[in-house]
Amino acid sequence: MLSVQLTSFLEAGTDEAGRGCLAGPVSAAAVILPSEINVPLLNDSKKLTEKQRHLLRSVIEENAISYAVAFVYQEEIDRINILNASIHAMHLAIEKLKIKPEYILVDGNRFSPFKKIPYKCIIRGDGKYQNIAAASILAKTYRDEYMEKIGQSFPEYKWNNNKGYPTHKHRAAIKKYGPTQHHRKSFKLLPNQTNIIFK
Repeated sequence: MLSVQLTSFLEAGTDEAGRGCLAGPVSAAAVILPSEINVPLLNDSKKLTEKQRHLLRSVIEENAISYAVAFVYQEEIDRINILNASIHAMHLAIEKLKIKPEYILVDGNRFSPFKKIPYKCIIRGDGKYQNIAAASILAKTYRDEYMEKIGQSFPEYKWNNNKGYPTHKHRAAIKKYGPTQHHRKSFKLLPNQTNIIFK
């Protein structure tokens, strides 16, 4: 069973989605859950089916004390690098919470202080704490929906299926059609990449 809170403080869990993608934004969510909540199915979003994620998203949004999602887009990713963009997205999500947390739990091992709020980084935290798992699910589902939406204008890249990740079909489309304005210029889009012209 995943833990709900690490401390007695009003605690926000935060996580990101889309760091390893070739296209689209990196997303992050922050979630404050009530201390008494227990959702047995809640887990790292990568270990859940799409149907389970959407079911849990409704449960999270209905029961959270506060939640927020933020995107940092490919232009900013290219400017500040993906690690800084991921941390910035988490900061933006925490900033959007209607209630200021007293403590922050961060999935992973890298974070930057946010408004002097105490925090703790936890490797694989999305499989250990419900508030981080909840953030993982929101970040993933909101980003997936965004990629499906923009993918309607670029069906050849199959973003409705790969969500911008470097699958064989995605890279084959980049090789055939070239990258779009949604692709990250600072990423290696093709294994043997030389010069690529962006649309």
